[in-house]
Amino acid sequence: HKHPTAGCLDSQSVKCTAVPGVRGYDAGKKINGRKRHNSCRHDGAIVVLVTVASVQDRDGAFRVLRNLPGSCKKLRKIWVDGGYAGQLVEWVAAKFKFSLAVMLRPKQTRKFVLLPRRWVVERTFGWLNHYRRLSKS
Repeated sequence: HKHPTAGCLDSQSVKCTAVPGVRGYDAGKKINGRKRHNSCRHDGAIVVLVTVASVQDRDGAFRVLRNLPGSCKKLRKIWVDGGYAGQLVEWVAAKFKFSLAVMLRPKQTRKFVLLPRRWVVERTFGWLNHYRRLSKS
């Protein structure tokens, strides 16, 4: 497809190297470092925003979604996890032609569950971690 109609959005906190620089603390993950907010289309193209780790997922998503490139004109749905629920979903519905679909894991499960369509952005994080320089900053 020239213009994909679906994508995923997620964030990942990563530890920083000892080199001085801007960093924050993600209290939920207990990581001192930076956070990567990835928006990934289903054709593999990504938009990445790097912030301090203390930035909430929803706040990073506002900035990523505002700056999506013009190649996302036909986007209709973006899958996100439960961390993006709330005002962000309403803001996207009012401002854009696409919607956010919040994917929640079943309440009864305590172990890892692969959520439909969310594996695309998780796969992207895996690819990024194969590069030494990207795995620490």
